[in-house]
Amino acid sequence: MDLETVRTFVAVAEAGQFREAAAELAVTQQAVSKRVAVLERTLGVRLFTRTPRGAELTIDGQAFLPHARELLRVSERAVASVRTGRRPLRVDIIASRGAASGLMRGFHRTYPEVDLDVVMLFEIETAVAAVRSGAIDASFRAVAVPGRPLPEDIESVRVLDEPLHLLTGSAHALADAPSVTVAELVGHRIWMPGIVPGTEWAVYYDDLAAEFGLTIEATGPNFGSDALLDTVADTPALATFMGERTLPRLSPGGAPNVWRDERGLRLIPVIDPTPVYPHSLVWHRDNPHPALATLRGYLADAATGHGAAGTWTPRWVVPR
Repeated sequence: MDLETVRTFVAVAEAGQFREAAAELAVTQQAVSKRVAVLERTLGVRLFTRTPRGAELTIDGQAFLPHARELLRVSERAVASVRTGRRPLRVDIIASRGAASGLMRGFHRTYPEVDLDVVMLFEIETAVAAVRSGAIDASFRAVAVPGRPLPEDIESVRVLDEPLHLLTGSAHALADAPSVTVAELVGHRIWMPGIVPGTEWAVYYDDLAAEFGLTIEATGPNFGSDALLDTVADTPALATFMGERTLPRLSPGGAPNVWRDERGLRLIPVIDPTPVYPHSLVWHRDNPHPALATLRGYLADAATGHGAAGTWTPRWVVPR
């Protein structure tokens, strides 16, 4: 059904005159008559009766009018849902418990008037394609993975370097250390079942393991964070890496800078150097959504840790 004919029908019904409806729609009276005739042929009924007073709705016209108005309202809502500046800002955060989620919660607290749609896309190729098509406005990623450069129309900026900590159970050989160096992790099993081959975080941890001779295992199914923490707590030989912005809720432990919970989990800083995971914001160069500039400004103010002394990132990481 042609919405212009529906809009014309509503205008005539409300004005009661073809001439007045034509003036309101900025078309000729003949065009109004033709549109109404097309709609009547489409519906197979007469919608108006011409009288000396103007155009009066028939019984069928009266029945159709509320539905016609609703059609126009639905059309307006459909357009508004995708019109830049009126629809929510759509941002991909990869996972609900990661650093990007925390950044977006902070942004929402600071700018509660900005409507947000938060999505979680898995692969970087999917996220970049969604950014290019306009399906989403921005994504948090570790960009510039070797062999997979970003398209020329995609911009990125590093917004957060997240230090990694070592998470162990109480019986682990390093559990009581106030901090551990990367060299001290050699020979220990670091279990990270959430690593998926081909993802940017898999490339990051492969480079970390190769750089320092670490044993990072991704074997076994990934049953989620709670199952991972339970297994590490109960297995003296296992430890895992945990990002500073993804920390479980632990309380201060016995050693300085060490945190623990009721299961005996220890969270220990890694030093000399401190591996940091680089989070970047990715967006399309021509994206006009006004809230995207607001988000970029917020992240620029909140950015921390870029290139700090004593930290490590892979060589392929974008400097800033």
